[in-house]
Amino acid sequence: MSSRSASAKGALPVLGARNMPRLLRALLPALSLALVLAGIAWLNPRAISYFGFTLMLNLAVPIALATIAQMFVIAGNDLDLSIGAFVGFVGCVTATWLRETPLLGAITLLGCIGVYAGLGALIHLRNLPSIVVTLGMSFVWQGLAILMLPKPGGKAPDWLLAVVKFKPPFVPFPIVAAVLIAALAYVGLMRTSYGAVLRGSGGNAVAIGRAGWSLLKAKMTLFACAGLFGVLSGLALIGTTTSADANIGNGYTLLSIAGVILGGGEFVGGRVSPIGAVIGALTLALAASPLLTFMRIPPDWQVAANGIILITVLAARVLISRKDAEG
Repeated sequence: MSSRSASAKGALPVLGARNMPRLLRALLPALSLALVLAGIAWLNPRAISYFGFTLMLNLAVPIALATIAQMFVIAGNDLDLSIGAFVGFVGCVTATWLRETPLLGAITLLGCIGVYAGLGALIHLRNLPSIVVTLGMSFVWQGLAILMLPKPGGKAPDWLLAVVKFKPPFVPFPIVAAVLIAALAYVGLMRTSYGAVLRGSGGNAVAIGRAGWSLLKAKMTLFACAGLFGVLSGLALIGTTTSADANIGNGYTLLSIAGVILGGGEFVGGRVSPIGAVIGALTLALAASPLLTFMRIPPDWQVAANGIILITVLAARVLISRKDAEG
């Protein structure tokens, strides 16, 4: 008995050593967020407050929603280059039709989700590269947004302003919203049986097809979810900015991709992390927050901060993966 227990005790450190790279890899998004928060606290301790977080994370909610939209597409082994233009189009619809003629606006937004599902079907049935299809759609969404709103204007609906301006006690609204977004995406994609099918369609489509699941339906579902969260992102963005612009969401395409990758996602294999994606979005939002302007940090450095964070995290991930493979 004593020899068995001794051998078991000796095996525990080995197991811990083998699991350590995976643990570090999973914790990288949270560590990057913690480092950004530590840097902000060092520059201005007063920023770590209810008001400070509200100001810094002013645009975190629409970025997080756009990141989750991109995450669903990446989960299917695809990439969406139109999400930024789509968010801008949704913003134009929200600030015009949804306010003036709510029924027409709601039908249009629901139709947009249907268009996204149709794009998924087109990509699957015709075996087209998602990058090419979504890049083409980005020009379509951009053109429609310009036709609808040639110059900045419009106004957010009153009910949307009330939602965005909600101030819960103790915890700022952006943090509460981020937790809810991460929980919703995590449960739907990681804790349901069909969520496993959706992830499997990107990781091993052949096995999913042989198991009797429809790959067409899976692709349409992933793109429909992307469209849904893209609509929510546009709504949240207009609720925050109170008015619309055809170019308002152009930067969200790269931000959404960076957020997914920063959060532990992979371009191949359908590997994604909803919680990590939201943490990545929060990190990017903090790195380029308006509060940094008041800290006398040049705007060019604010933009570069996102790239520096992404490169650092990816480099750390590569090093951890190499150590894991060598071990």
